[in-house]
Amino acid sequence: MSRTLFAAATIAVTLSAGAANAQMPPDPGPRIAAQAEAMKKLSWMDGTWRGPAWNIGPTGRHEITQAERIGPLLGGSVKVVEGRGYNADGSTGFNALGVISFEPTTGVYSMRSYAMGQAGDFKLTPTTDGYVWEIPAGPMTIRYTAVVKDGAWREIGERVVAGQAPVQFFEMNLRRLGDSAWPTVGAIPPK
Repeated sequence: MSRTLFAAATIAVTLSAGAANAQMPPDPGPRIAAQAEAMKKLSWMDGTWRGPAWNIGPTGRHEITQAERIGPLLGGSVKVVEGRGYNADGSTGFNALGVISFEPTTGVYSMRSYAMGQAGDFKLTPTTDGYVWEIPAGPMTIRYTAVVKDGAWREIGERVVAGQAPVQFFEMNLRRLGDSAWPTVGAIPPK
């Protein structure tokens, strides 16, 4: 092989190796660590909670017992939330699932929510004593505000229309029952 062909082949192999390396995904470790660190602001949520709740719907005011179980997943980089509202007869009248996450590049928390046949991604803002999350709904916004103090979690839901006073349609007052290994417990083992 001539020196020119050898040099050309060496350059081609070097360039293709550089291109292959450029196509490798970045190390996920720093992103996951940033997400897990940000989720610590919401670590108070972890565990099991229960208490009275009510909402106002098309048929009027409805009273339930609300239960929440919440825990970290994916190395603490996301938080999984399941809420169940129990009717007086013990049947499930409401069931929801949420996944809370943090995007390090924008500094924004969000919640992917599934409830009552609906799903969506919504901005969640941690506060010094809880959080606020909102659902855009045409000319109004549905706003949920949670405040946690001394093992008690109070959350209200309001319909907000510009130029009008907010109208409350939901409230839950939960007490922390204890820790939970959910959702990590019960993972399928490798063998």
